[in-house]
Amino acid sequence: MLLPVENNTVAARGTDKLVHDAEVASASPIIDWLAGDECHALDEAGVISGLGRRLRSIGVPVDRLALYLITLHPEYFGRSIAWTEEEPVDIEDRQHGTISLAFMDSAISHAMRTRRTVVVGRSGVGASWQCLRTFADRNLEQLIVSPLCNSDGPVSTASFATRKSTGFTDIERQIIQRVSPALRNVCELLTLRKVGNTMLDTYIGPYTAQRVRAGHIRQGEVESIDAALLLCDLRGFTKLSNRLPPQEVMQFVNCYYDKVVPSITGNGGEVAKFMGDAVLAFFPAYSAEWAAASAYNAAIEISTRTAEATGIKMDVGIALHYGIVNYGNIGSGGRLDFTLIGPDVNLVNRIQHVCSEESRQLLMSRSFVEAHIGCERLPIGHRQLKGFERPVELFQGPELDRKLTIDVPHSGSISKQACS
Repeated sequence: MLLPVENNTVAARGTDKLVHDAEVASASPIIDWLAGDECHALDEAGVISGLGRRLRSIGVPVDRLALYLITLHPEYFGRSIAWTEEEPVDIEDRQHGTISLAFMDSAISHAMRTRRTVVVGRSGVGASWQCLRTFADRNLEQLIVSPLCNSDGPVSTASFATRKSTGFTDIERQIIQRVSPALRNVCELLTLRKVGNTMLDTYIGPYTAQRVRAGHIRQGEVESIDAALLLCDLRGFTKLSNRLPPQEVMQFVNCYYDKVVPSITGNGGEVAKFMGDAVLAFFPAYSAEWAAASAYNAAIEISTRTAEATGIKMDVGIALHYGIVNYGNIGSGGRLDFTLIGPDVNLVNRIQHVCSEESRQLLMSRSFVEAHIGCERLPIGHRQLKGFERPVELFQGPELDRKLTIDVPHSGSISKQACS
């Protein structure tokens, strides 16, 4: 017996709803994966690849999947991670001050500002997304941008693009909406993990950060390590700081550090302390010869880079020593600091004073030249150093051309070119 037409219509609608619900429910395994341990163990490239493949496997025609993750970094404001099937994952760190007009006018920026999902095609408001390097020249027809809103802080986004001429269907959009909250949680975890590592590496250095991540954070946790020590001091800084406005003094100091710090880290060392215009660095002794040679190379590089400063004149004195230092936590209660202490740290500091008093560029202790027998050195005799009972034998390193000495610039004369 045939049902009346109107009942057939109701039955058809019921069937359509069941089909619709089943298709949307196909996102559940993806959500479970995003919330699971397997996904949380992956890096950004692994997460975006796994998500892209899983969406396509249930019929969502994602041809370009991109994450724009806002982070906390002294050099970069965020990172973009883009995936396309059968292509390597494209990762790009975005530097501060490099946001393009096309990005500011795009649907991605709009979603970040409004915290709402944006759907845009090849034309209309927000269509400048097609000019962005992530999506350009890929024949993409439609973009869905889902904001990844955390409880506080800046908003990241996930972007789903398709080449399908009619764009995403309603069901496909709902699937994307269903997976977005779980994706947000994963991205927040990735971002927090990255921010934590960045902050540790930036403020205490990679070597020390590794100790913190390993749980060595209690007061008094100190170990003795063999290390080459480097202490670099900028001469004439007091005269400069008394004549320039505070902002330009800070610019000068940062310019100086931009020449010193890369020379240290590029040769395997780590900055232990910034002490006004002085830098104390150590080179852990994987072998005595390696540590001393690395510190020596860093010293020569610092001397060269500061002597070649363009438009700004710097003069530095550098002390080198090899010895044993106590390295670890000192402080009180919840305010601790990683530092280097011990007689050998005091000694390199006193050697630096001789550099300053005798206007020498590079002085080394006997223990240092014995560790690095290949370094260029000239004995200058023994010096009685404050706090040490016996005179200490010192050696002078190579004297570079020092026609450029400290010259206090006029206000406003410190340029970015000088710091490059």
